[in-house]
Amino acid sequence: MSAASDPSLEQKLVFDLDLIRRYNRSGPRYTSYPTAVKFDEAFAEPAYRAVAERTNAQSRTQIQQGGQPTPLSLYFHIPFCDTVCFYCGCNKIATKDRSKSQPYLDRVHKELAMQSALFDDNRVVDQLHWGGGTPTFISHAQMRELMAVTRQHFPLHDDDTGEYSIEIDPREVTPESIALLREIGFNRMSLGVQDFDAQVQKSVNRIQSEEQTFATLNAAKSEGFKSVSIDLIYGLPHQTIESFATTVDKIIAAGPDRLSVFNYAHLPEMFKPQRRINEDELPSASEKLDILQDTNERLIKAGYVYIGMDHFAKPDDELAVAQREHTLYRNFQGYSTHADCDLIGLGVTSIGKVGNTFSQNHKTLEAYYESIDAGQLAVYRGLELDDDDLLRSEVITRLICHFSLRPAEIEQRFDINFAEYFAQELEELQTMADDGLLKMTDEVIDIAPAGRLLIRNVCMVFDKYLRQSGQQQFSKVI
Repeated sequence: MSAASDPSLEQKLVFDLDLIRRYNRSGPRYTSYPTAVKFDEAFAEPAYRAVAERTNAQSRTQIQQGGQPTPLSLYFHIPFCDTVCFYCGCNKIATKDRSKSQPYLDRVHKELAMQSALFDDNRVVDQLHWGGGTPTFISHAQMRELMAVTRQHFPLHDDDTGEYSIEIDPREVTPESIALLREIGFNRMSLGVQDFDAQVQKSVNRIQSEEQTFATLNAAKSEGFKSVSIDLIYGLPHQTIESFATTVDKIIAAGPDRLSVFNYAHLPEMFKPQRRINEDELPSASEKLDILQDTNERLIKAGYVYIGMDHFAKPDDELAVAQREHTLYRNFQGYSTHADCDLIGLGVTSIGKVGNTFSQNHKTLEAYYESIDAGQLAVYRGLELDDDDLLRSEVITRLICHFSLRPAEIEQRFDINFAEYFAQELEELQTMADDGLLKMTDEVIDIAPAGRLLIRNVCMVFDKYLRQSGQQQFSKVI
């Protein structure tokens, strides 16, 4: 019996300080494989249009065979932020000029029309997400209009069965905002908190009261949102075990459905706002590990289960259920329960996954506006996955979502001999098995409870491009 099917081991987590210190290297977060560093400008609008039509043909074949049309997922990037948080590494535009919203949304409306023309009308949107930036930077009227225009061009669910989510800055909303979001179709949200400590908030330029946060959380509950997630960050300036534990305990008491506890990756050479953080005020590597261990213990004791990659959820949450049922998936928004959707990215910098391809929109407003105004899609780079990419992507997805892999299933799906194809990788995995990160037989590879925090390390073994190019600049795994 594998760990994935053994109730006594299911979703357990062990904090092995020695293992973490030995394996705490930099590596991808695997929201995609291959990662975005492999995207190429040779993949542009013509290639995207061709793959969209191929997915339509596949969807029609499914219908002819008695199945359902392939569903869609829509991701909208709203890049604007009223203030910049110094820790942030997201693609955003810091401005207090709210008038910038409408010209941007006008282009998104046009992009919606162009994208919808590429996909069959019977392909329903099972998943929708507004990310940023700060999606609630836009006005109530603009929120209502954006959703209305989306409904004009794509078939959305009207019965609340879709997974429609939005990222919320509690400083940017009122109870009326939450009521409006629920009215126009959202049923899930994530709240940015990071830390309640006043000194930490000041050092990262994010002043946010507990009252603002919990008012938003309570409004979401009263309006009937199905799931509320809270984001925290450890490793910020002035954080201690005691100070962060105070924040964690307050969050636990509020009872969100999910939590994300992210490691702060200090990469000032890549993200300019981080240059305003004083490195001398950051907790040491050992202090960060202590904070993480204490946080994990508190969340597990409170009844949350470790999903993987910084994510925790209540046992009855959709993510926890999907993990137990082996239907969990991972994409550019993190863990998901919708593996079968074609993902369409909308807005500046957005990334999509249609068929066996990844695509990304232009990264600057100027280039994005120029493409849309010319009646062209904003796709400027991407990648079509080859057979090896698809194989390795499936292996990595199963490991990072389920902590378990059965080689026979991979062999059957991809018509390979697993032991021969991955001979070099299995040698490396044996070293990890000897260290206690995983258990490996001919029948199954199971990530041990002590290896789950280091799942990125296991996935990196199967990353051909990382092996070929050497270490690239990524955040530390812990």
